[in-house]
Amino acid sequence: MNTKFKSILAATTLVLFSGSVANAHYGMIIPSDQMVMQGEESTIKLDVRFWHPMEGTPMPLDKPVKFDVIANGQKTDILGSLQSTTSKGMQTWGLDYKIKRPGLYVFTMEPQPYWEPAEDKFIIHYTKVVVTSYGNDEGWDEEVGLKTEIAPLSKPFGQYSANVFQGVVKMDGVPVPNAEIEVEYYNEDGSKTAPTDYMVTQTIKADSNGVFTYAAPVAGWWGFAALNDADFKIKHEGQEKDVELGAVLWVKFHDMK
Repeated sequence: MNTKFKSILAATTLVLFSGSVANAHYGMIIPSDQMVMQGEESTIKLDVRFWHPMEGTPMPLDKPVKFDVIANGQKTDILGSLQSTTSKGMQTWGLDYKIKRPGLYVFTMEPQPYWEPAEDKFIIHYTKVVVTSYGNDEGWDEEVGLKTEIAPLSKPFGQYSANVFQGVVKMDGVPVPNAEIEVEYYNEDGSKTAPTDYMVTQTIKADSNGVFTYAAPVAGWWGFAALNDADFKIKHEGQEKDVELGAVLWVKFHDMK
């Protein structure tokens, strides 16, 4: 094999291996219980992180800009209650929250912008999860006023595995036509393996009304991240950089016993 051919082969191999599928980032708020029933522990634990949920690859999460709970229509700032934790050597956060009344509790997070050098842009994931309690689930389809969010068309809790889940991607309260949504399983105990890198993150598109549909193949927590470009930029080292806004919603699916 001549030297020139060896050089071409080496360069081709480098391109092939460097072109692997990129992992998706997810803001995460995972409650210890999404449906609090009579007789159960009324204090839930919230696990808050920035993660590659399927592969379990950690990323640091600085203290968020905002962390709120909307309970029975009233928003409360609970940022000061977040407790610093670590997981796999990275900064994460935790919070114990006591459910005092029947109804819905929507937890939301606005993180600090995350600089992603591999994509040459900032990432901001507006993340939410809905907890229901004591049989009162009114208002599960209501928006909470995030810059971008997924308005559920299916209940964002109490779903069986393989149920069809639907939502509307919105930006500033307006549906986003043909939005791209990344869907990923939270492989919390590391027991699941994707057949190929292409199946770590599922990618779907919304229709012309911003509506998307997905059927979760297995029980567990699934994250839906609708990604769109922001209408503003953020400076990095003196240069204006693009910003990716993610509307992230976490839903747990259950096997029927």
